[in-house]
This record gives sequence, C-alpha cells and structure tokens, in this order.
Amino acid sequence: DTEGHGTHTSTTVAGTYVKDASYFGYAPGTARGIAPMARVAMYKALWEEGSYTTDVIAAIDQAITDGVDVLSLSLSWSQVELYEDPVAIATFAAIEKNIFVSTSAGNDGPDVETLNNGIPWVITVAAGTMDRDCSATLSLGNKVSVNGLAQYAGNFSSSTEFPIVFMDKCDETTELETIKHKIIVCQDPYTEDSLNDQFNNINLAGNVAGVFISNSSDVYDHLKSSFPAIFLQEKDGATVVDFIKTNTDPKASIVFKKTILGVEPSPKVTSYTSRGPSYSCPSVLKPDIMAPGDSVLAAWPPNLEAASVNDDLMYSKFNLLWGTSMACPHVSGIGALLKAVYPNWSPAAIRSALMTTSDQIDNTGSPIKDIGRSLQPADPLAMGAGHVNPNKALNPGLIYDATVQDYIDLLCGLNFTQKQIKTITRTTSNNCSNPSLDLNYPSFIAFFNDWFAEPNSTTMMEFRRTVTNVGDERSTYKANVTPLTGLKVTVEPDTLVFKTKYEKKSFKLRIEGPKQLADAVVFGYLTWEDSGKKHVVTSPIVATSYKIEK
Repeated sequence: DTEGHGTHTSTTVAGTYVKDASYFGYAPGTARGIAPMARVAMYKALWEEGSYTTDVIAAIDQAITDGVDVLSLSLSWSQVELYEDPVAIATFAAIEKNIFVSTSAGNDGPDVETLNNGIPWVITVAAGTMDRDCSATLSLGNKVSVNGLAQYAGNFSSSTEFPIVFMDKCDETTELETIKHKIIVCQDPYTEDSLNDQFNNINLAGNVAGVFISNSSDVYDHLKSSFPAIFLQEKDGATVVDFIKTNTDPKASIVFKKTILGVEPSPKVTSYTSRGPSYSCPSVLKPDIMAPGDSVLAAWPPNLEAASVNDDLMYSKFNLLWGTSMACPHVSGIGALLKAVYPNWSPAAIRSALMTTSDQIDNTGSPIKDIGRSLQPADPLAMGAGHVNPNKALNPGLIYDATVQDYIDLLCGLNFTQKQIKTITRTTSNNCSNPSLDLNYPSFIAFFNDWFAEPNSTTMMEFRRTVTNVGDERSTYKANVTPLTGLKVTVEPDTLVFKTKYEKKSFKLRIEGPKQLADAVVFGYLTWEDSGKKHVVTSPIVATSYKIEK
C-alpha cells in the first residue's frame, strides 16, 4: 500500500482490537473495525501510474471468484453512464452472486448532481460528522477558554503564554514576518482561496501559532498543519477578537492534542460529500445512506508519513482521514454483520434494512443538519435515507427486495441498447419484456421539471412497491406521510396486514403536483409503523425540479 488509503479503509471495515491507539495523542483509546472478526481479502486495482478500468474490473472479478461476501469500494468514476462505469459493470456480477456491495458517493459537494456511484444495485454512502472532535484549547489571559479544531502533531509549550494579536485578513505578509514571537489571529473574509492564502501566509511567516476564524469547510484541508494552528467557529472567534481589542497587553496559551466527546449537534452532513440526483440513473434516489466520514481513526502503514512538522516527517501506526472513502467501509462492515445474522438475505434486503432503520434526527433531537447548506436541515439528496443505525438494522420489520431481473428491467427502462445492457450483464439473454424505471427501492424521487408547462398545470406520478415481512409473523402496518409542501401524496392501501413471516404485500404511492415545481427540492418521509410500535420502516421521498442534462 503506497498511499495508505487501502490500509485505512480495510481496517475500518474489519480491523482487530488495538489498545492505546491514537493519532499523535488525538482520538486515544482502543481501536477496532466495524466487523473485527471478519477476514479481509485485499485486491490492488489503483496504481501510481494511474487508474484503469480494466484493473478495477479484474480486481472485482477476482474477488467474486474467491467467494467474498462483501465488497467495499472506496473509489468511483464521475459522471459516466452505467455501461461505461467499471464499478457498475463489475458489481453487477457481484450482485448475481449475492455479494453485498458498498460504495462511496464522492467528495465533490456541496453542489447537487455531483454524486458518483449512482448505481442501482449497490449502496451509495455519504459522509457525515461524528460526536468526537480532535481539538485544541485556546486559553485567554482573562481566564476564558475556547475550543477549536486542530490536528497539529508536534509538541507545543502549553504552559507558556504568548502575546496574541489580531491581523484581520492576515494578508500583509511583510508585517506578519515582523511579529514572529506572537500568536496571530486571522478572520476569514470568505473570498476565493482566502483561508488557504491566510494559512500559507502564517506558515511562511513562522509565527508562534495561527488562530483561524472560519466557518468554511475548507478548514478540513488544513487541520494537519505543519505549524501550530487552531480553527475557531465565528462565535468563539468573536470572543477572542473582543479580548484582544479590549486589552492593552493580551496574551494566550494553547493546548493541543485534545479530544472532545459528545459534540452537539451530531451527526451533520459534511460539506464535501457529493449530492444527488444521480447522473447515471436519476430515477433511483441517491445517495442511499450516511455514515461517519470525518476524522476517522484507522490503521496506517508505518513506513508512510502521517504528518509533517516544519520540515520533519512524522510516522504513526494510525491516521485521521476524511471523505466518503472513510464512510463507505463503515457500511461495508455493518453489511457484513447483517449478512452473518441473515445469510440468506439478498444484497437488496440488506440495503433496505440499513436504509429504512437509519436516523434522520441528531443527538439534540433535531433534524440532521447540513454543513454545506449553512446548517439547514439536510435533505435526502445529501444524506440519503439518514445516518446508519446498526442495531436498528438488525430488526427492520419490512424489507424492499429486488432481484437481478428487476435491475435488468430498469436497464431496459433506461432505453439502453441491447449492446449497452450486454456490457453490464455480460450476457445476450436479457429479458426486456417488462421495462420499468420503477425499481422496488426503499426510497422515492419524482421529477417535476417541465419547463414548458402551462401555468397551474399539474401531473401525477405513481410508484409501485412490494415489501416483505421479516418481523413478527402476524402484524399490521399503517402508513404515514410527512407533508410535502405544494404536493399531495397518497398511499394505497394505507394498511398492510401480514399473517405469516416472509409474506409480501404491495402498495402504490402517488405524488400529485405542478408540472414545474417552484422549489428545487421538497422532501418528506413515508413510514410504515406496526400496531405494536415495534417497527418503524422509513423511506425518504424527494420531489425536485432539477433536470439531469446529458
């Protein structure tokens, strides 16, 4: 592993227990993967010379031949059709062998239509934060302290108070070089590359430390600073600036390598995680689910540098990384655990269990928020069905299953040619007698984007779904739909009565509204709740005016 990426992701899936793990003192404790008793088979498909589709397909084909149960794919090709996507082509064969496939959504957010791996037969994972921050504490001379994000790996004199000065934009490089023995505070003006420029200016000036006030998601690119640096939110930054301006001789000290647990609100959708709708298959709502992707601690090759301090390279057996590549293996590991409990479940059944039991509420009891949308409530185009909840997924009550033929029907419904379908299925015997874009999926997306529609004209879209009872033998489920502004949503029937386990019941969900939706995105949820309130089966509903241009 010449990059460390594969070591980090594979140990997130199935790393064994390791005591006293940390990243230079950050996030200390006992580390383990999601499924620590699982066995890992690793296949190298990406090389320093480049990434080639043939290598990816060959690696996945070999894994299928070797009989793996789960494929964890923290890689992707962007904005490609399914029949041109090596991940889509290779994983179709995996689904035929009942292999659960987890993939990363990509790191091109927060813009919409940036999602990768919008493949209907895999689970596509978005990245969220967790309730643990790696941080530093800035203690002011007036005994007030504020915490900020930091992952500086070097040593720092925590007991020493240094003069602290506010340099606003920190763009006067000559002046910065004259105050080397002070802590410099910079206010991000939020212009293009402003935080990056400030960071570089402080780095070159060689000051004692840099304090950067910014709510920008760009801070993640600079947390592993080669010089002492701490990143403060605007509110805490205002406290620091006020202290400096109201004191004649302001001083402060910094303590690095701190870890804060129970951070609120958590989780949040990261700014960088790629958003739907899916370019390759818009009729299936993507991403599917969210998992921890921020500052994830996992194993690291000991011969690769994990940090640098000034010009010195530093090495560690563990590293903190961020991205949907880090979120994906969390779901891969949970999928492995579910497969161990339910070995006969299909990949679609496992995906359904994960999605319909996920959380839409954070640890404060409020809707999960989106950092990329100024902390507004996150929509399913950003986080999918919600944040994965492993324990709840063990007992989903109902599942939305799908067969290989269902996926072929979808490919036919996309109006692919027989040659294009053959590229994916690798067979000429594809049955297109029932083409349909309405896959039996645990989510719904409807496009109201007729730009040339007459004013006040309406349309109705209908979805057909079949659920399988995997809960109590005799059970009754009632449907409930959260209101979608400007739309009428109905479910027929709104009651499902099951007399036996594994019995199937079908229903229709209809969305009626204007042909051209005024809002970009309107969303809500369909829940099926049993009479004993033991199971709540939740599916996201999205109505959007976005139009996928190809």
